[in-house]
Amino acid sequence: GCGATAQRPVTVAAAPVDFAGAWEVDYSQSENVRDAFDVLIRELQRQAERRARSMDQGVGAVSLGGAGANSGTSLYGLARMAEIVTEPQLLDITQSETQISVKRDGSFALNCDFSGLASNVRESVLGSEVCGWDGHQLIFQVYLPDGLTIYHRMTLGPDGERINIATTLRSDQVSSPFSLDRVYRRYDPEASGIRCKQTLSK
Repeated sequence: GCGATAQRPVTVAAAPVDFAGAWEVDYSQSENVRDAFDVLIRELQRQAERRARSMDQGVGAVSLGGAGANSGTSLYGLARMAEIVTEPQLLDITQSETQISVKRDGSFALNCDFSGLASNVRESVLGSEVCGWDGHQLIFQVYLPDGLTIYHRMTLGPDGERINIATTLRSDQVSSPFSLDRVYRRYDPEASGIRCKQTLSK
């Protein structure tokens, strides 16, 4: 049949975790894109060395240049997409027994309706989105055109005051995934007053 992709989240009868509330990113606990990019480059270099060792005659080892798989352009594109996807500083999450909405500051919301028995699949202009519970973790998988997949795995901390969002991007053009962890803390939007925003120019 058709559905042979990794659409694995499983829905349970009642939501095991309540993510509802206002959340802001904690930069001190979160990974940054540059460090995650360095990890990816090191992994690709290890893969290239393994391939070179396995080719005794040295038939065309893959470099990080060029325009094919693992090209500089593909890597930069994946890192830039990771930066955009993980950029939101604020989350506003509403949740009921049958659905959850993760409104992300300056980005499109992640919505999941788990009133049915199977994983929730939504088709949109962006591609297809699959969501659901995997134990106590909430999963969103977004399948975009051009062979790009974005996975978000949301985990509530034991004290209920933090959310970890592990984001993984996979591209047909890059042989390793790009992974980045962001940590968000609860905050009171009424008491916060003036909010600062990090930009490249300021």
